[in-house]
Amino acid sequence: MVFPGEVTSNPFPQSTVDAVLAHMNGDHPDDNLLIVRAFLEPAAEAATMISLDETGGEWTWTVDGTAAGGRVPWPAGTISGRGEIRREVVALYDTACERLGVEPRPHD
Repeated sequence: MVFPGEVTSNPFPQSTVDAVLAHMNGDHPDDNLLIVRAFLEPAAEAATMISLDETGGEWTWTVDGTAAGGRVPWPAGTISGRGEIRREVVALYDTACERLGVEPRPHD
């Protein structure tokens, strides 16, 4: 899928990107859906994080069986370290919860 802002080069090693995507899609599918509903498509029924780079993350989602995709910039702007990825995803999650009126879970 191609959409505006598509990642074309990435300062993070592919192994880092793969690990983050596996974690988000395996352990936090509901968080992906909240982020997509808050920032990209309120009617999304399912969402998957598909990529990330120093400026944001990319998700695909479905509505009534139709797939779409989009990009959400990191709240703090450009990042450079692996630890910053978690910080930015957590910030997106917290903002998504606030926007959607959902009580966020604690971050361990």
